[in-house]
Amino acid sequence: MKEFRILAPTGVLGAGFTPESLATGVALSPHVIACDAGSTDSGPAALGSGIPKLSDATVERDLRLLLRARAELGVPLIIGSCGTSGRDSGVDHLAELARSIAEEEQMSFTLALVYSEQSTDTLSELWDTGAIHPLDPPVPLDRDKLLSSTVVAMMGSEPIENALSRGADVVLAGRASDTALFAALPHMHGADAGLTWHAAKTIECGAACAVPPSADGLFVWLRDDHFDVRALQPGTRLTAQSVAAHTLYENIDPFKLKEPGGVLDTSTATYEQLDDTTVRVRGSKFEAADIYTNKLEGARARGFQTFAVGGIRDRAVIARIAQLIPMAQEHFTGKIESMFNSAVSPDDVDIDFTLYGANGVLGEREPEHTPSRELGILITVTAHTQEIAHSVCASVAHVVSHLPIPEYDGLASTVAYPFSPPETDRGPVYEFTINHVAAVAGPLDLFRTKIVVVGV
Repeated sequence: MKEFRILAPTGVLGAGFTPESLATGVALSPHVIACDAGSTDSGPAALGSGIPKLSDATVERDLRLLLRARAELGVPLIIGSCGTSGRDSGVDHLAELARSIAEEEQMSFTLALVYSEQSTDTLSELWDTGAIHPLDPPVPLDRDKLLSSTVVAMMGSEPIENALSRGADVVLAGRASDTALFAALPHMHGADAGLTWHAAKTIECGAACAVPPSADGLFVWLRDDHFDVRALQPGTRLTAQSVAAHTLYENIDPFKLKEPGGVLDTSTATYEQLDDTTVRVRGSKFEAADIYTNKLEGARARGFQTFAVGGIRDRAVIARIAQLIPMAQEHFTGKIESMFNSAVSPDDVDIDFTLYGANGVLGEREPEHTPSRELGILITVTAHTQEIAHSVCASVAHVVSHLPIPEYDGLASTVAYPFSPPETDRGPVYEFTINHVAAVAGPLDLFRTKIVVVGV
């Protein structure tokens, strides 16, 4: 029976894991260590700005421990979606951290850098040849919008397999399917595709499918007709239900999970509880696609933002809030031109009021409308310069704190601000621009790989 052992130390590089759990995983002699380092979950800022979400301190701590484990075992270490977004700068920055650690720890290894950021020439060719197709829900896209965006392509397992076949000990990849990181080594050696991709899906977020979920590790034994998955942190359980439930995480369909090269079908999978920490899975299938596609992710600057946060506890104000907010919106829309001597149009400034405690999360989809005793108010102003956004937000925050209430004579205080001054500049903000895939001739087409030797 062929067996592949895979260690997933945590859900994202920099989230942390206990040294004890890592040691437990290392003692089980994995053939590969893999870890995700990014996501679009936090929005478009990392892709648009190139600034990672997590700090160098936390990322370096995890990376150091994983490089030590890799050196001890002599197995590959694979990290994907470097720098949160998978931009080329994220790959290069993590490579610099790896080089620094290697020098301090007196390590040496062959390093593969797999880049996924797309040039304007590549994007132009994809657009001109009709290779870009919308996903659901469709996002309007034209050539100018595409070329004005920072775009990464999401790789499958093949670019990582290519790096491993070229002798890489450490693979630092740009934007990658989370599952591809864990599927790459067994896939390149002919393991059952259905079980490989299902095992990869199960451990992509580390111990997120454990009970309770945690930023820690899982271990997989992948065999010919099943895989076993085990939680590593003491006191953590893994159940058949928690493992099965993870197929719904970040997926609209719990049975059909799309990858660049096809679809994982878990509809015939079975889940068997072996003990409190281990579950056995059988019966998953993989349906290869007729056309290979890579998802494209794009972001661009939307403007600059300033916000203010306040609270409302007055019952009369809360009762009138549905009339007060539209009145405030109309007041400031009419005042924008006079504030800037007609140099700024109302269309150039977006003023948003979000009320927490009154449908602030779900908005119009909120099914329960109950009176609130207090409200949190978030005032967000977006404009094409920080100066305009700040100026408008300061004016809005001041006027909103004294909106006229019919129930009161004279000047009333409507909003209490916890900070002085109440307005805070966020700097540049970004928006996602693309929800599309690119049809390609081969799985390596949109990616570039560089092999370097690190250390002595």
